[in-house]
Amino acid sequence: MTGSSRNVVIIGAGIVGVSTAIWLQREGHDVTLIDRVGPAGGASYGNGGVLASCSIVPVTMPGLIAKAPGMLFSPDQPLFLKWGYLPRLMPWLGRYLRRTNETDARATAQAVFGIIGDSLADHMALVEGTGAEGWVVPSDYLFIYNDRAHYEADALGWKIRADHGFEWDELEGSAFHDYDPAFSSDLRFAARLAGHGRISDPGAYVTALADHVVANGGRLIRAEVEDVARDAGQVTGVRAGGETIACDSVLVATGAWSKGLAQKLGVDVPLESERGYHLELWEPSVMPKSPVMVASGKFVATPMDGRLRLAGVVEFGGLDAPPSQAPISLLKKSVQAAIPGLSWRREEEWMGHRPATADSIPVIGEVPGLRGAFLGFGHHHIGLTGGPKTGRLLAQMISGKTPNLDMRAYDPARYVK
Repeated sequence: MTGSSRNVVIIGAGIVGVSTAIWLQREGHDVTLIDRVGPAGGASYGNGGVLASCSIVPVTMPGLIAKAPGMLFSPDQPLFLKWGYLPRLMPWLGRYLRRTNETDARATAQAVFGIIGDSLADHMALVEGTGAEGWVVPSDYLFIYNDRAHYEADALGWKIRADHGFEWDELEGSAFHDYDPAFSSDLRFAARLAGHGRISDPGAYVTALADHVVANGGRLIRAEVEDVARDAGQVTGVRAGGETIACDSVLVATGAWSKGLAQKLGVDVPLESERGYHLELWEPSVMPKSPVMVASGKFVATPMDGRLRLAGVVEFGGLDAPPSQAPISLLKKSVQAAIPGLSWRREEEWMGHRPATADSIPVIGEVPGLRGAFLGFGHHHIGLTGGPKTGRLLAQMISGKTPNLDMRAYDPARYVK
């Protein structure tokens, strides 16, 4: 099918789906986006807003199993669990924790690097000519530690970054506070990485990209997708909103809600919701110079249009349970400790669902045994960062081209029995 125009239905209008749509249109294909709530309705709206190319180090590092119980039972640690959900979580959790070793951590980092390692350039290439350029802001990205010893406790993670070519400046004591005096004197060390970026309004950004798809002849349908129609091993359409929309290819890119549709296509992905929270502080009295990761609280603080967004915290509790208040309270407590005297006019809270695969590697590629069916989800907390590259890779595969990246690590076939 290389070189021929295809009708492609993309299920999911988050950053992965919209990025794929734009790259497909540039290849000359006809695109329909289907989303049950519309563009940027999930994690593409509520993320930390950092183009965090260096975030290749997985959560499943050596030592996690020993640390996790203490984190779960401490209200001051950024890990929460709705205990009634634990029996349903256990099969996924067992597979997840089996990878808490250096060999698997390095394999995960290698795979993730292929998707996010040049995120700022990937976003700049995506937005060219779309009208969404203004939301992409080049910036430094800082990891802030209590002191050098705190930083050195993360030595393996920094070694993994160095092995992938990342470089950083060490800012200690007055050098850090000269760079950004907003932070508490109790925070005495920072690793500063240049060449990163931030999105000044993630929801508006993804919506603008979706608007560009529509302006270029794409369709946007708000509907729930029931199934994918197929005949003789080939996709023929998508059943949504009581009708069947004919197509040659379909992409499932519905983030944490992707498991059910993937199962219908024959791929049983061990996928959980890594429930994430953000707190927006509007008109803050102090605004950090750059996006930062405060290591003691494992939260990100990102300057955005008119507000400071705090994001982070992991909660396991599935897709249906209501938000918890404790993660928001922890974010507020943590930022007040990090930025003394911070005040703001008003605040907004959000909880959403990040798609977490058990091996911490996204699922990207064609479904084995069903021509024209593709999957693109499972980015954990780096979906915004890696969305444009994922979309470009998927557009190439849907067009019948071979990407200039070894795609075996992301292959949906790893979840086909």
